[in-house]
Amino acid sequence: MPYSAHTAGVPAKERLDFWQDVVSTAFVPLEAVFPEKRFEGKLRATTLGSLDVIDVDTTAHAALRTPRLVSAAPSDTLKLGLVVTGRGRLEQSGRQVVVRTGEMAVYDTGRPYALGFDEPTRLVVLMFPRTMLGLSHDHVDRLTGTPIPGDTGIGALVAPFLLRLAGRLDEVEARGGARLAANVVDLISTMLADRLELAPADPDAARRAMLLRITAYMEGHLGDPGLDPARIAAAHHISTRYLHKLFSGEGTTVAAWIRERRLERCVRDLRDPLLAGRPVSAIGAHWGFPDASHFSRLFKAAYGLSPRDYRNGVGSA
Repeated sequence: MPYSAHTAGVPAKERLDFWQDVVSTAFVPLEAVFPEKRFEGKLRATTLGSLDVIDVDTTAHAALRTPRLVSAAPSDTLKLGLVVTGRGRLEQSGRQVVVRTGEMAVYDTGRPYALGFDEPTRLVVLMFPRTMLGLSHDHVDRLTGTPIPGDTGIGALVAPFLLRLAGRLDEVEARGGARLAANVVDLISTMLADRLELAPADPDAARRAMLLRITAYMEGHLGDPGLDPARIAAAHHISTRYLHKLFSGEGTTVAAWIRERRLERCVRDLRDPLLAGRPVSAIGAHWGFPDASHFSRLFKAAYGLSPRDYRNGVGSA
C-alpha cells in the first residue's frame, strides 16, 4: 500500500517536526528548514521491489542531508529527481545547479547534499540502490549536481514515464514490483550512460545487466531467511563463484548487500508511525531476521543503537 502524508490539519508549530519525520521516513534521514511558518506539503510514496517512488508537492522549504546525518544513518542509494512544477537548487559534489520544470538531477544519499525550493514545487523522486545502476562510482559522481533535460534525447522518454508512474501508485501490482523496478532503473541507466556518452558496445554491459537482474531478484526476496548465494546463483543459472565475483567488482559481498538492504528496510519500518504497534522482533522477522537477538546485534553494529532504542529516538538528540 502506498504511504501518504499531508500537513493539512497539523498545527503550524508542529509542522516542522511532522514534515521532517515524513521525508526522513520516505527517503533517508533529512533536516527540513522552512523559510516561513505557513508551510504546506503532501507526499505519496510506494515501494516497487528495490525502487521507491515518491511524489512530493510543497511550498518553499529546504531539505538537508547533513554530514551528521550521513554519518548517523549511512546509505548507498541514489535518487533521481524530476521537477514537475517549480524549480529547485541542488548542491552536491562541490557543484550547485538550478533544476527547472521538466529537468531531472541525480544525487547520492551517501554524501551530504542540500535541496532548496524558493517557490511551490512538485517533485517526483526515484530512490534505488547504487549497485542496480550498473555505472561506476566515478561515472555517477560525474553526473551528480548536473541537470538532465527532460525534453530531449532519452530524457524525453524517461520524464513522461516517471510522471505517469507517480500518478498511478495505487494501481501498480505488488507482484510485478521487482520486475518493474528493474526495467525502470535499466531505463534510467541507459539515459545516464547516454549523458556520459558511453559506447553502446560497452563490453561490461552484459555484466551490468546480469547484476541488475540479480539485485532485483534479491530485493524481491529480502524477507526470505533462506535467501543465500547458492539459491541466488541457481535462480540465474550461474555459479556461486561468478556471483561472488560480480559483487566483488562492486566493492561488496552478496551477504553484505542482503544484510544492508534488509537493515535499511527495517529502519524504514521502525520510523513508520503506522507500524508503531508492530513489535520490533516482527519487523526484523518480516525482513529476513527471524532470530530477534541476531537482528538486534546486527542493527546495533550498523547504527549504534538497538532497534528498540532507534525506534524510541534514544540518543538522537
